[in-house]
Amino acid sequence: MSDANVTPQRIIQVSTGGWATAILATGAAYSIFTLVDGGVNTVEAIAKTASLSRRGTGALLDGLVGLGFLTVSDGVYANAPDAAAFLVEGRPTFFGAFPRYHYAAFPEWSHLPEVVKAGQPREMTAVAENPLWEQLVPAIAGLSMPVIHAAAAKLGIAKAGAISILDVGGGSGIYSAIWLGMNREARSTQIDWANVNRLARDFVGRSGAADRLRTVDGDFHDLDFGTAEHDVAVYSHIAHQESPSQNVAIFRKFRKALKPGGTLIVSDFVVADDRSGPPFALIFANEMLLHSKEGSTWRRADYRKWVLEAGFDKVAFEATDSPATLVYAS
Repeated sequence: MSDANVTPQRIIQVSTGGWATAILATGAAYSIFTLVDGGVNTVEAIAKTASLSRRGTGALLDGLVGLGFLTVSDGVYANAPDAAAFLVEGRPTFFGAFPRYHYAAFPEWSHLPEVVKAGQPREMTAVAENPLWEQLVPAIAGLSMPVIHAAAAKLGIAKAGAISILDVGGGSGIYSAIWLGMNREARSTQIDWANVNRLARDFVGRSGAADRLRTVDGDFHDLDFGTAEHDVAVYSHIAHQESPSQNVAIFRKFRKALKPGGTLIVSDFVVADDRSGPPFALIFANEMLLHSKEGSTWRRADYRKWVLEAGFDKVAFEATDSPATLVYAS
């Protein structure tokens, strides 16, 4: 007998969650938030400017209002605060590529039942020069913004002087772009695939720090990180695609590459030791099941064990204003 206070509302919301992704991704694809920000803010004006049908525009705007990304009063639309901050093109915080990327990836999720049964992905994404990274890297760069600033504050990056930063699997180069901007004496080395490093050089170059970024092309599993060369090392959103033994091996290379007193920063979706939360990190484990051979979202206890096994003496964790947790090893 069911509890009279229990409703199927959550089941309905989750079951139709794909609708929300599609609506948000379509709004971003047609620059709806940018148009509204620029004063093109009625159904008719948006439809005309974006070359959309009147009926389609009306339905799309209804959906965006329903999701809370737009508000409407007397037929005039306005961006909600988060849409204004993150979905208006041309702003440094623009995050509109994120929903578009995940909407495009929907077909892959239709295979989750068979992948759960097999325990292995249908195809691997972590292969050399995969064009996927050229789509994914810019789309997820914004995820790291609050983490980058939190770590910078913790380590005093801005006033650290002529430090050397090592970013392994650095993707867009967003850590280098921000930290080199904070500290004009710092230098950074990024290890990643050649096609990804091209994106990073462009991104960091636009921030005015190209002359202080060095990129090394190749598979970080095979490359040497150096010996006692760096003050700070970064391993951001990589550990989840690696197995426990691979992570220990990478952490050992980081330990060797850091100067005495140096710090390794790991940013990832870390779960509680009893795997009871947080929700995003638990859900993300299924993304790793779909796309990696042995990856998952790992527990705090796992990270603590790995970094100590790799030769670090201390480990600390810091929650951030994002789904990611920071792990500091020194």
